[in-house]
Amino acid sequence: MDLESRRWRIAWLLGAAIAVSYLDRQTLPVAIAAIQRDIPISNTQFSQLQAAFLVAYAVMYAAGGKLIDAIGTKTGFAVIMIAWSLACAAHGVATAFIGLAICRFLLGMGEGGGFPAATKAISEWFPAGERSTAMGLINSGTAVGAVIAPPAIALVIGLYGWRWVFFLTGAIGLLWTWAWLRMYSTPAASEVAEAGIPWLHLFRFREVWGLVSAKFLSDAAWYFYLFWLPKYLYDVRGFDTKQVGAFGWIPYAAAGVGSLLGGWFSSHLLSRGLPLNRARKLAMALSVACMPWIYFMTQSPVEMALFLFSLAFCGQQAWSTMVMTLPTDLFPRHTVGAVAGLVGFGGAMGGVVFGLVVGWLLDHGTGYGPVFAIVSLMHVAAFAVVLLTVPRIAPLTMKR
Repeated sequence: MDLESRRWRIAWLLGAAIAVSYLDRQTLPVAIAAIQRDIPISNTQFSQLQAAFLVAYAVMYAAGGKLIDAIGTKTGFAVIMIAWSLACAAHGVATAFIGLAICRFLLGMGEGGGFPAATKAISEWFPAGERSTAMGLINSGTAVGAVIAPPAIALVIGLYGWRWVFFLTGAIGLLWTWAWLRMYSTPAASEVAEAGIPWLHLFRFREVWGLVSAKFLSDAAWYFYLFWLPKYLYDVRGFDTKQVGAFGWIPYAAAGVGSLLGGWFSSHLLSRGLPLNRARKLAMALSVACMPWIYFMTQSPVEMALFLFSLAFCGQQAWSTMVMTLPTDLFPRHTVGAVAGLVGFGGAMGGVVFGLVVGWLLDHGTGYGPVFAIVSLMHVAAFAVVLLTVPRIAPLTMKR
């Protein structure tokens, strides 16, 4: 197999891993109506379950980046996948809220290393002109997993009950690990180990602060969409599990389109001769333009509501592809995992804070209107932060 074919095969494999992660994390939101028949869960408790996942996810996102830099992409990703697959399967034996919370925390600990590992693999295998396309392909795995989740979970619940949802998704992750260990190898040019850079040194760069802050804002909105869309459809639009299975996948399909288009468009601009800085930022600006329309969600009929969700999901994942490509553009290979981990940590903490706020607001009668008003502006604010803190996208000079 030639080098070109091999690296795109690896990109597809990485995309499959991200698809598994999003399938796993969607199990609880999609199955929540069935779970609540056995385990009572309020809106506040539902937000606490997501917070348990995201706090662990945030910590491991940062630590996982350093882990990948230290022990290598192949071994690191295998350990991470095994951990989160077993944690996902463990949800199926929970009998109370506390059991679900513990399992959710452990799932976050495992999944937190997924994107840093994927970003590290991209930096090892792809040149700058192809990285955003490869990252878009990998990021589209988020949509594949989330698209599969509603109908597949609804089917499994109907046939076997909600506990089997977690057993089966855990088994899929273990199967991926077997394929990963057989197929992945580090390219020869990346085999020389280089000393990483301490986190405190990384925070001397305003670009790190900017990416972490931008990810905090934009992922606060993304995790709201990801975790609360099925519940919104249940509680406000009157959907049942079968209807969520039939229609809930549509916005996630749009997210996949956004991942692919965002990555392709930036690479296309580079191939047409645009400088890296302009190509990346133009793609980011177009993705951000999709986001404010979600403000009209609560005023729209259900068909338009699904369209607005789809538009927001498309823009969000185009944006996410660009943000997660920037560490590979700005930082040397030996520290990409650590930077990507810090950026993801910021995003997950945004999800924790805003998710708890949403749960509290809904349990105190505020309704979804103010929530959608806030999320409609989060990506705009995030882009402003990037423009201020990353004035020029180009490799930085760093001293160990």
